[in-house]
Amino acid sequence: MRYFSFIKIQIAVIILAGSLSSCEHKGQYVTYTGNTQGTYYLVTYQSPKNVSYEADIKQLLDDFSASLSTYDPSSLISRINQNDPTAVVNDLFRTVFNKAVEVNKASNGVFDITIAPIVNFWGFGFTDEKPEINTQKIDSLLQYVGMNKIRIVGDRVVKDLPQILLDVNAIAKGYSVDVIADFLLSKGVKNFLVNIGGECVARGVNPDGIIWKLGVEKPIDGARYGETQQAIIFLNNRAMATSANSQRFVVIDGVKYAHTIDVKTGFPVAHNLLSATVIADDCMTADAWATVFMASGFEKTIEFLQMHPEFEALLIYSDENGDFRTYTTRGLDAVIF
Repeated sequence: MRYFSFIKIQIAVIILAGSLSSCEHKGQYVTYTGNTQGTYYLVTYQSPKNVSYEADIKQLLDDFSASLSTYDPSSLISRINQNDPTAVVNDLFRTVFNKAVEVNKASNGVFDITIAPIVNFWGFGFTDEKPEINTQKIDSLLQYVGMNKIRIVGDRVVKDLPQILLDVNAIAKGYSVDVIADFLLSKGVKNFLVNIGGECVARGVNPDGIIWKLGVEKPIDGARYGETQQAIIFLNNRAMATSANSQRFVVIDGVKYAHTIDVKTGFPVAHNLLSATVIADDCMTADAWATVFMASGFEKTIEFLQMHPEFEALLIYSDENGDFRTYTTRGLDAVIF
């Protein structure tokens, strides 16, 4: 027996500033919502002159998907995966690729965007493959995994093997948040929240005149969106991203396999870290490291955080009795339930 969880967002983040509709004015604040990258987006900003940036935001998100969406067969990254010789690297792709190389090195290879063939094999990627337990097949796919096997030369991506595929879903969503946030900053907007599928950047204050408050849900398998909360985080001029295995998994012959893959073994990770929320200066960095932490497990993540005070984090893990426990870094401003 096998089944899938079809919820695409990694974990729910709820704005605790009242209910906002698709285009609702609260004083000088405007909110826009919609769909992008297989999930939702919500942008709230203070507009003293009542200026609408809705069309600009939609265009930026469309441009982003056209560059980095693996679910769009005509996107730039899809064409690179298809070995299209006319595929030319643009600034969006180059920025994500360079950050991926940086995090790959800093994480000793734990973060790797060439994991796509393995992710697809397990049914978590951009193909319709049905997952199975096949060690021989996984071993054969691992030869196509490794950031040292791909590079950008000029305006082209060069692969050591044509079967190498890229999946940037563990970093691109965070970068799309940064792109929208940078756009708003360029327009002189000082108070805003950008939320794409639970990855956020907050600046200034919310419509109530206080620091933005975001709710992080308990990582309960199959829980409905917005149903439970584990913590409230006060996000003050920083970015936040959360990765969890509770909403995206596959069950094969009665065994649950999470969507986070160990790049060394090709198998989903199995440990007691249930979700990792990371606070950083930009959302692309927070997004990537949240994935690294989920792949690394609780103990290794704690060791890393103790050596890197530039990050704040909320970790939710299970104890020996299976009960939820939380770990927060010293500087995190949060309320834990």
